[in-house]
Amino acid sequence: MTDAALAREIAQEAGALLLAIQSDGADGARGDREANALIIERLRAARPEDAILSEESADDLSRLEQRRVWIVDPLDGTREFAEGRSDWAVHVALAIDGVPAVGAVALPGLGVTLATDAPPPLAAPHDPPRMLVSRTRPSQLCENVIERIGAESLGMGSAGAKAMAVVRGEAEIYLHSGGQHQWDNCAPAAVALAAGLHASRIDGSPLVYNQRSTSIPDLLICRKELAGTVLTAVAGCGEAG
Repeated sequence: MTDAALAREIAQEAGALLLAIQSDGADGARGDREANALIIERLRAARPEDAILSEESADDLSRLEQRRVWIVDPLDGTREFAEGRSDWAVHVALAIDGVPAVGAVALPGLGVTLATDAPPPLAAPHDPPRMLVSRTRPSQLCENVIERIGAESLGMGSAGAKAMAVVRGEAEIYLHSGGQHQWDNCAPAAVALAAGLHASRIDGSPLVYNQRSTSIPDLLICRKELAGTVLTAVAGCGEAG
């Protein structure tokens, strides 16, 4: 089985488990715990030589000596999951030499899984562009950029749901500056790049994974033709870097 097929299969299995837990009315803590156990067990069985970095497991820094590191978020969007919403996700990614090479993002509430081996074709862009922001705490940077470029604002839950909305053609831009970790954006970035989108830090620098610090505080995923406009607007707001 290819790495991408494995990522897809595991993300779907974890998603099915999480839907059952959600239907039981359980909180996100149980979802995080049980989905993480499933993902870790499957990865260790299928790829025993690879390292794993998961939000829900202790960080083993021996991963820094490995070229291949699986980076997973068993439940991205715990609040949305607990509220019975559909805008949460499962992230399973493989970084190779720091590059987000392989990934799958399951959107179980929508019955959709997107992976690097079969990304959907990009839809025609909307004009004006639509920018995804946090539904509960949109950043001032996002509000400033929206005003500068004349975009429409769309609120949504998890990072994975927002990134995949761009992949699926429901929006053109996902800009984030409020703080994230490697597991929040590795799988979304891998899928976005495979789909032909732009993915970078908000200063335009590449996203690099398997670093000692798990923090990757900001992110831009967007249509390639909009990347220059958005990055220029971010720089003009004095927020990049």
